[in-house]
Amino acid sequence: MRVKGIGSNQTEITKSNGDSILVSYSTPVAANVGGKFYRTEKKWSKTTSKHINAWLYGAKAEEKPQSFFDNLL
Repeated sequence: MRVKGIGSNQTEITKSNGDSILVSYSTPVAANVGGKFYRTEKKWSKTTSKHINAWLYGAKAEEKPQSFFDNLL
């Protein structure tokens, strides 16, 4: 597992299988699992939404419940 700070209050966790998870503040909010992008359906702050959009960089992402991301860690 690799943990990398990618900005203020943003961390990217890359698992040994290649999946990656975006953590905004202390909450996982987006992921790339098996080459497919996902984003939380929960509405967080404006700043967290910016973190998600920047990390996805225009990629289409399926919305999933917050519990999906909580269980990735």
